[in-house]
Amino acid sequence: MGGGSDVVVGEALTARVTVDEQGTVTGWNDGAEQLLGYASEQVVGRPAAALLAEEPAAGDLPPLAELPRWHGTLALRHRDGHRVVTRVLAHHRTPERGNAGWLVLAPLTGREREPADEELVAWSFAQSPCCAMALYDTRLRLCRANEGMERAVALTEADMRGLRVPEIVDDEAGELAEQDMLRALETGEPRYRENFLSAAGENREHAWSVFVSPLRDPDGRAQGVCLSAHDITEQQSARTRLQLIAEASGRIGSTLDVMRTAQELADVSVPALADFVSVDLLMSFFEDGAEVSADRTGGPLVLRRVAHQSVLPGRPEVAVAAGAADEYPEGSPPVESLRTGRSLRHRVTDPAVADWVARDPLRASRVRDFGIHSVMTVPLSARGTTLGVAVFARHRHPDPFQRDDAVLAEELAARAAVCIDNARRYTRERGTAVTLQRSLLPQRLPEQSAVEVASRYLPAGARAGVGGDWFDVIPLSGARVALVVGDVVGHGIHASATMGRLRTAVRTLADIDLPPDELLTHLDDLVGRLATETEDPEEAGGNGGSGEVGATCLYAVYDPVSRHCAIARAGHPLPAVVGPDGTVELLDLPAGPPLGLGGLPFEAAEVDLPEGSLLALYTDGLIRSRDTSRGDDIDDGVSRLCRALTTPAASLDALCDTVLATVLPHRPVDDVALLVARTRALDASQVASWDVAPDPAAVAETRKNAVDRLAAWGLADAAFVTELIVSELVTNAIRHAEPPIQLRLILDGNLICEVSDSSSTAPHMRRARTYDEGGRGLLLVAQLARRWGTRPGTKGKTIWAEQVVEEPEGAGAGPWPS
Repeated sequence: MGGGSDVVVGEALTARVTVDEQGTVTGWNDGAEQLLGYASEQVVGRPAAALLAEEPAAGDLPPLAELPRWHGTLALRHRDGHRVVTRVLAHHRTPERGNAGWLVLAPLTGREREPADEELVAWSFAQSPCCAMALYDTRLRLCRANEGMERAVALTEADMRGLRVPEIVDDEAGELAEQDMLRALETGEPRYRENFLSAAGENREHAWSVFVSPLRDPDGRAQGVCLSAHDITEQQSARTRLQLIAEASGRIGSTLDVMRTAQELADVSVPALADFVSVDLLMSFFEDGAEVSADRTGGPLVLRRVAHQSVLPGRPEVAVAAGAADEYPEGSPPVESLRTGRSLRHRVTDPAVADWVARDPLRASRVRDFGIHSVMTVPLSARGTTLGVAVFARHRHPDPFQRDDAVLAEELAARAAVCIDNARRYTRERGTAVTLQRSLLPQRLPEQSAVEVASRYLPAGARAGVGGDWFDVIPLSGARVALVVGDVVGHGIHASATMGRLRTAVRTLADIDLPPDELLTHLDDLVGRLATETEDPEEAGGNGGSGEVGATCLYAVYDPVSRHCAIARAGHPLPAVVGPDGTVELLDLPAGPPLGLGGLPFEAAEVDLPEGSLLALYTDGLIRSRDTSRGDDIDDGVSRLCRALTTPAASLDALCDTVLATVLPHRPVDDVALLVARTRALDASQVASWDVAPDPAAVAETRKNAVDRLAAWGLADAAFVTELIVSELVTNAIRHAEPPIQLRLILDGNLICEVSDSSSTAPHMRRARTYDEGGRGLLLVAQLARRWGTRPGTKGKTIWAEQVVEEPEGAGAGPWPS
């Protein structure tokens, strides 16, 4: 308590003395000096028994060393020799709360009821709810307490009168309650708090809701404080069970690994439900192709320990090592739960447990040494099959298992059993699962003419399977292409599934032609949402993958018309570029945060790539994978990569093989994705553009320009369809958009028609009614073109339509791409 609060509560109004376990006085306050006349330096270091008026008889002394608290009346000797009889409350402090010993308290005021106290009682019943209640004066000294409060703290009103809350309750809860009382007096506002407290002589901790309200007289002056408390232990227990079930849904089954899932069940259950938990599975569970079942003909069952957890460090209660098999006799609770399919609750003194434990000296010693008093066995059943049993035990928790505990354990076990069964099925069909994982990567790269590409993917190892690295090549409108490389944290199913989701998201976002920085922003939001699905990364570790959701990504868009490349990255390694002259460099790009951090911006950079430039995108496994004991670091890996990229190669596929052989002389320790692209450029003769006046009369001239250009390209057969598309798109731009308006035709294997304007409003295709004079334009375009769409620009938008055209005979020397 601070100095200001000392003035309010009056520290010297209570005699406070601390005594160590040997009975020596170690602390003495002003209140003690006022009570007995001794100064601190005259008492500290002396035996406390010297302060007694007479030596108590040995039979009158309670077993103080075993008591958490003592209260009663003592006869003490004042310094001037006269006898002082006072009420005393003594708290036995343990080493966990500081110095072991006793805190001895005696009130100096308020030891008898005052007439004013009766007024406080009347105000309190008018202003406070009826429950366990105590009334305190403005110095926060107890005046009155009802029977509910006396039961709650196991003290009478006479024992508490004149003491402060922290002196009555030697616990942090008492300090917090007094702080609330001070605030209530200062502000005039009631205060509410929930805390946990064990009454003296009880091992069980109770949950309390504590309401503190100031008491005012008819004139509004504060005359005291009322503290009322409700025992909400049962409500708190129900709330805890619901919270545990909700937590279990996110923590149990985070991987497709049997051992990990079983451990998650044990981890979730300790200490909320039990002090020790073990999980055992039937031996048939581990036999390939065998049907999992418990032999119902009788006799013992052999189980294998797959997980256990304890409230004690090192799990000293363990009687069976993890991975070891143990035989459980007929009639033991685990066997009975397995064969009946029901959960069982026992005290260790019950014959079923006593007989089982008596047959195993090690298990018997564990029960005896740690004071295990209650056991609960719950079968692990999924899809009509019993897989094993979970055993819950209590030794620190004072209460035996109740029916509500069994219901909760059954819910947790059911969730775990389904996940364990899923893991068993996954392990049995691992080959199929690996094939499925690999299918998440591109099976072949799409055809496009903006770049020549080659790729490689190398997993870290057979056990990991496909991890979280991915790459992609996405054709975009306007003959452009998007190049993507990403890396999801971890390996296994979790990382692969996340990779598949991110790859799909990138393709979807690329399809609406978002700029690289905006695309990464949307992807960052997605990763952030995925991260909320897992609360504890460590719980999802192991072979099945990582519960942590995080990723890096690099997204580049190359335009063969302008030869510009827009690139943004999210915590990903810098791409390397080899120029046509053979020089190699790392592009200087803004770093950008990794995906999933949220709230941080991404920035795109524009670079010019001459025709024939080589762009290399990769994941960090390529440059981290050497033996770290040799002192190699990322810079060394980058240097090796740059040297390898300048090595002459017959093709890009051959170059990829050279890079992997040079940079990764050994099996990589992380997944590796490599994507190399050699840029191409469209000749000026393959692109034609015209500015369009915002006048309906300009439509005819625009159609004529387009038809003339098609004739020059030898595409007269496509003139009719192109004329219709140009007419509809240009007319829509003139009617509904804003100038300037531009038409562009691109011949890139296919024929692309683009109309750009300054309006950001996107067009919408609708179905016109029978007698409508308009509304059919985009529907007509959609029917005539192979595909069409719209993309945003820095100012306005571009609507494009792509047609499939046949290359005319003898076009090799013309504008057609070779």
